[in-house]
Amino acid sequence: MVEKTLIPTEKYLKIGCHIGTKFKSGDMKRYIFKNRKDGLKVLDIETIDERIRLAVELLSRFDPKTIAVVSRRLYGKTPVLKFAELVGAKAFTGRFVPGTFTNPNGKEFFEPKILIVSEPESDDQAIVEAERVRIPVIGLCSTNNELRGIDLVVPINNKGRKSLALFYCLAARELMKKKEIISKDEDFKFEIEDFEYQLKEGSENTSDGREQRDEQYEENGERRQRRSFQRRPRTR
Repeated sequence: MVEKTLIPTEKYLKIGCHIGTKFKSGDMKRYIFKNRKDGLKVLDIETIDERIRLAVELLSRFDPKTIAVVSRRLYGKTPVLKFAELVGAKAFTGRFVPGTFTNPNGKEFFEPKILIVSEPESDDQAIVEAERVRIPVIGLCSTNNELRGIDLVVPINNKGRKSLALFYCLAARELMKKKEIISKDEDFKFEIEDFEYQLKEGSENTSDGREQRDEQYEENGERRQRRSFQRRPRTR
């Protein structure tokens, strides 16, 4: 008997969690299902579902209080905070302060046992520090990402508001079941929309507004140039 997906396949498709960018890295080539006519790379829904399950299975081995979840980007802020609130994890949004995992004298010091990053290039400082303290890293990775420092890849659209909300919603629900906080899906009283960053009207000239505009470009398949980071490769 084939196990059903965490949510109906049609919902995965409607949210667009399988839509990548027009760019592909050598690391992510194995996860690309096909190319669309407009140049966007497409990820496989079954693989996305399977990797969310694997991520939850790994997370369930740890005390939720020792889980660090990170998103420098604006669209990841709401889902990361909601996930952390529900499961009892520690959220880090916005700029990740260097030394957070490595400097015991720092104001933000935290000793995680496992890390989730919402976008490897944006969250590179957290990945570097996770390597130094030798903890596993779960990475939400689109088609353009390099996978240095990532132990478990969740291939998914990590640019879109709804896609990020979907991952953190499902991860929270499934982890709460694993931890016996709830017993079944129906006990989870939250929707994907509850994890979604809400666009703000009239904020074009604020820092959040500018970041929101930049992320809307990337959500539509654009990509800003970022510097590359040299880390040792890991098994995925």
